[in-house]
Amino acid sequence: MGCPLTAAGYSGLSLWHETAGDDWTPRDPLPGDTDADVAIVGAGFTGLWAAHYLAEADPALRIVVLEAEVAGFGASGRNGGWCSALFPASLATLAALPGSDRQAALAQHRAMRETVDEVARVLRTEGIEADFAKGGTISLARNRAQLRRARDEVSSARAWGRDSEDLRLLDAEEADTVMRATGTRGATYTPDCAALHPGRLVRGLAAAVERRGVRVHEQTRVTAIAPGRAVTGHGTVRADVVVRATEGYTPSLAGQRRAVAPVHSLIIATEPLPSHVWEEIGLRRRETFTDHRHLIIYGQRTADDRLVFGGRGAPYQFGSRTISEFEPGYRVFRHLHRTLVDLLPLVASSRVTHTWGGALGVPRDWCASVGLDRSTGLAWAGGYVGDGVSTTNLAGRTLADLVLNRETDLVRLPWVGHRSRQWEPEPLRWMGINVGLRAASAADVEERLTGRPSRIARLVQPLVS
Repeated sequence: MGCPLTAAGYSGLSLWHETAGDDWTPRDPLPGDTDADVAIVGAGFTGLWAAHYLAEADPALRIVVLEAEVAGFGASGRNGGWCSALFPASLATLAALPGSDRQAALAQHRAMRETVDEVARVLRTEGIEADFAKGGTISLARNRAQLRRARDEVSSARAWGRDSEDLRLLDAEEADTVMRATGTRGATYTPDCAALHPGRLVRGLAAAVERRGVRVHEQTRVTAIAPGRAVTGHGTVRADVVVRATEGYTPSLAGQRRAVAPVHSLIIATEPLPSHVWEEIGLRRRETFTDHRHLIIYGQRTADDRLVFGGRGAPYQFGSRTISEFEPGYRVFRHLHRTLVDLLPLVASSRVTHTWGGALGVPRDWCASVGLDRSTGLAWAGGYVGDGVSTTNLAGRTLADLVLNRETDLVRLPWVGHRSRQWEPEPLRWMGINVGLRAASAADVEERLTGRPSRIARLVQPLVS
């Protein structure tokens, strides 16, 4: 895996790392064999939220968090900064899970909406300055096929009983009052998203759990998890409960190679834009933005008036390998910049100051899950497919309730205890995922040219379900 990074190396990983207000000096590694009540593997959002709620509920618990690099090294420090009610699986998928139904699926959706405000509450309580701004999300429709999908999405929401306070359709004029992009024909808007600074959030959480007595050991790579123990090169942590909170890095653990597929999402950030440019673009409440294309894009206006813009498109790496740093000239960064300029031509001359990427975790059925096997004491959460900034908070609260054996509404949500099937072995996994990525890009080109829903997208749907 190479030599551990220095503090300067960690701070240079992304815009968020550079501006987190932290010097990134690694915490001490595990000093040797240790006993604990709960061992948490991974100091990203999932692990830290779980530690936070456990320590808050029972200050006497001995909680140890083990991190291969430093808190926030992975996706928690590299994402687009959307704290949203998005969940990777649809309401229909959730309702069809064993033991679930329509009402359970809607309960999951309500829990996700409430989670956005819960994150805001913890930020206030813990004094974490993470540039939280709940402006919602605008999803543009920029051709006829996208507009049809936007309308279908709203129609589906109404069929589930979701009203205009949850999701609504905007015409082109209404959309322009939020964000003036090229070719806008309409949009959907939901209030249930906040833009934030994920680096400040994850580092603030790490400090907050330490204040509550949680031991966080960095540069301590866990190589294997088994009932009652987490094994590292520095010693073994023996614990009643061991929580796997490793998301896209899960395949590095013994026996977990096919549990999730790490797919990389890449991001660019511009220099701060002048006020006259923002007067033209909009996003006055720091709304997050995307559109209804197949190959996902996402963006936000930062508190210091940059544009942070990301998307999929980087190929899946054979054998579930992850990449920590990408060259600034990497072709996906160039494609992202072209896409951003196509959306917002005013930024064409603005300098791109930061480029970075990170691995997110994709389960085979695209459905995130959380659970605890009481017979083994092994717990897990993950598979967020890029929707993890908020979902990790719901996971952390749910894990706390499961570990403490509390019968709450959270532990009865349909994702609790769900087990996704494993990914196919290589080379099938490599071929399937990369064909899906290329097909999504081709489907967007097809729709831009024809204005009709893509035939390519329909053909490859079985690969991603």
